[in-house]
Amino acid sequence: MAESNSPKKPVEEDGPSANRTSDQIIRLDSEREQRRANTVIGDDELDALVALEPAALEAPSKEPRQATVAVAPPAPAKPKRSLTRPILFALLPVALVVGGYYYVIGGQVMTTDNAYIQAQSLGVSTDVSGTVSEIDVHENEAVKKDQVLFRLRPASFETALAAAQAQLGTVRNQVLTLLASYRQSQALIEQAQADIPYYEAAFQRQQDLLKTSTSSKATFDSAQHDLVAARQKVSVAEAQAQATLAQLGGDASQPVEKNPFYLQAQSAVDDAQRNLADSVVKAPFDGIVTNVDALQVGRYLPASQPAFSLVSATDLWIAAEPKETELTYVRPGQTATISVDAYPGAVWHGTVASISPASSSSFSLLPAQNTTGNWVKVVQRIPLRVTVDDLQGKPPLRGGMSAVVGIDTGHARGLPDFVTDLINRFGQES
Repeated sequence: MAESNSPKKPVEEDGPSANRTSDQIIRLDSEREQRRANTVIGDDELDALVALEPAALEAPSKEPRQATVAVAPPAPAKPKRSLTRPILFALLPVALVVGGYYYVIGGQVMTTDNAYIQAQSLGVSTDVSGTVSEIDVHENEAVKKDQVLFRLRPASFETALAAAQAQLGTVRNQVLTLLASYRQSQALIEQAQADIPYYEAAFQRQQDLLKTSTSSKATFDSAQHDLVAARQKVSVAEAQAQATLAQLGGDASQPVEKNPFYLQAQSAVDDAQRNLADSVVKAPFDGIVTNVDALQVGRYLPASQPAFSLVSATDLWIAAEPKETELTYVRPGQTATISVDAYPGAVWHGTVASISPASSSSFSLLPAQNTTGNWVKVVQRIPLRVTVDDLQGKPPLRGGMSAVVGIDTGHARGLPDFVTDLINRFGQES
């Protein structure tokens, strides 16, 4: 009997094979739930296991396939709870109390960065005019007090000094001549006074003889004339002595150096000597010269015109301009600390020397006025000066450097106003 060519329908399997497939599916589901509950298998491993399940659901082969089950490792021990968070929560009130304490006792130091170093400086000049003959310093050179900076040509000043000295000698001789004239007048007075008694006796004799008609009237008149002339000589000599004495300053016994004419001539000599000394310009204080190149040898320098500048290296101070609201407890004499931007870490100490009586804007050419109708209130700045007490052994300070000044006012910030009011109110109620 011939075999039929028609396709055969698959015969549904039933019995033990079908039961094995359903049992295998149930086992895989139970293993997946167990692994998910134990959290041993990660999400990636679980997805891989699910991907294998369709293969297990395929038609079973002739020989049954035994499923492989992974053994889960033991669950790790539960970690101990960290103590960091409780400690932080416990330290928070302590930090608040400590911060509040330092806030209450703080605020004693008024700090401002609107401060700059100022130094004494001047334009070196002289009050005589002349031609520069020598320059003895160089640019930015440190100089000492009384060190020669430059010189003017001295010829004209030396000539003027010699003329003044010669005039002084002439005046001295004139004073000596006046003294001799005064002594001569004194001698003439003594001589005239010595002749008067003689002429008085001769006049008295002729008068007696005239009464007895023994002497003539002509002889009597001659004796009378001689007596009057002798007395006039005394008067003339005394007048000459007084005139000479007046030229001597009213005191013939004083030294020649005290005579007014001599003093006048001596002042001319001193002035000429001063002009000669001023032709050599010296440093009035220790410092550093700058802009020296502006002066050249051979230049005619008029009197009082600055030649170059000299900046002091020791006379320094801090010019600060804090806000008016920061000066509530600042007083002269308070101590201060100074730090300069150019020298990080270095600290100077100083003292508040003075506080300006007015704000900086008060001295401007056009100060602000509140009557213009467009007034805007602006916090003003009050200048104050701080001296530097410890310059020795510190880096050199230069004028114009930026600084930060902290002034110890000695006044703590204290409790806020509302807290103080509450304490006072509770104290009154109790």
